[in-house]
Amino acid sequence: MTVVVLANCPIGLRGFLTRWLLEISPGVFVGNPSARIRDALWDEVRQYAGNGRALLAHATDTEQGYAFRTHDHAWHPVDHEGLTLMLRPSPRPAPDAGVRGTSPTSGWSKASKRRRFGNRTT
Repeated sequence: MTVVVLANCPIGLRGFLTRWLLEISPGVFVGNPSARIRDALWDEVRQYAGNGRALLAHATDTEQGYAFRTHDHAWHPVDHEGLTLMLRPSPRPAPDAGVRGTSPTSGWSKASKRRRFGNRTT
């Protein structure tokens, strides 16, 4: 079984994939092509994806029973002790995001300080 997920890809690429796979939802394709056809499809997806993202998951004879590949995706597959896991980038904190429990900054009204930091208005 093979699953291809496309995001922000050209419509022509989706049309090309429907020759070999069934589109069960917008941008989600499933099917059971041979390994040679699957690799050829993935090469085409990578070539014509443009600024879009793509993910390929397919059945294989590994411990997990499947493998996956990504193209221009923020999450990347990594091998961890024989298992393939997805590495997600850590979220970057906003530069001005105050954290509850930190000291209030100067220039805030007393009511705003009480609402944000509780009764301690130092």
